[in-house]
Amino acid sequence: MLDEFTVWLSQERGNSTHTVRAYRGDVTALLTHLLARGIPGVAGVELRDLRGWLAAMQADGASPATLQRRSGVARVFFAWAAREGLVASDPAAGLKSPRVPRRLPLDLARADVDELFAAATARAAEGDGPLPIRDVAILEVLYGCGIRVSELCGLDLADLDFARRTARVLGKGNKERTVPLGEPAIAAVERWLRARGQLQGGVTTNALFLGARGDRIDPRVARRVVHHALEAVPQAPDLGPHGLRHAMATHLLEGGADLRSVQEMLGHASLATTQIYTHVSNERLRAAFNQAHPRA
Repeated sequence: MLDEFTVWLSQERGNSTHTVRAYRGDVTALLTHLLARGIPGVAGVELRDLRGWLAAMQADGASPATLQRRSGVARVFFAWAAREGLVASDPAAGLKSPRVPRRLPLDLARADVDELFAAATARAAEGDGPLPIRDVAILEVLYGCGIRVSELCGLDLADLDFARRTARVLGKGNKERTVPLGEPAIAAVERWLRARGQLQGGVTTNALFLGARGDRIDPRVARRVVHHALEAVPQAPDLGPHGLRHAMATHLLEGGADLRSVQEMLGHASLATTQIYTHVSNERLRAAFNQAHPRA
């Protein structure tokens, strides 16, 4: 049953390998819990059993975010089981998710971004092989386009349109979108492409960004690139690639971009997800007001 569910997630729902793995793990934990309480099959599961599962996790110290994610997984799983005829009715239809307090994301100031790129460009200019040149291009694309690290690692050479200065990105749910590339990102990518052949070795790949061995770069490597680059900015928070995505969105809104355009660039399915960046901008506006206005 788990195998059939994961195949459905992958082939019918179009979820990524990472998402399928996470769903399978959560459903396995749920079924293990139910078996331990003497429920031998999904046909005998009731709403109170699912609530008991969440309550047990909460008692063990699970965070509201974890409980929200797992309750969502339970709803997806039992909705699938109902469609497949494995249960007479969906016991998770009335399962509520706990509310998760929305926290403002840590962010980079514009001056921090400038310092980040100045330090990374200086390292690349030292001539220590192609990797520092690649790293500058990675940073420019992550911040310039606001794409996710998985989207960056999935970019192929053919996805870039230098004439139109755009990149074709495959996002969550296999949804494709086109994002603009700024002049600094174009210049950094062109420098990287001139050095790219030094890393290819005997491996043939269409990947835009390569690892040290010449194959497609791994997301963990891309995260290390960002963490290492931020070490040159002592006052900046220790953020990963998603921090550059947050910074790009916030700086766009501060510069006057409309929310819908930012939503499209980020690939958010819901405008509510994008709206959190307006809260970051409003916080900065309030801080500036309090500091500078004579009657604040």
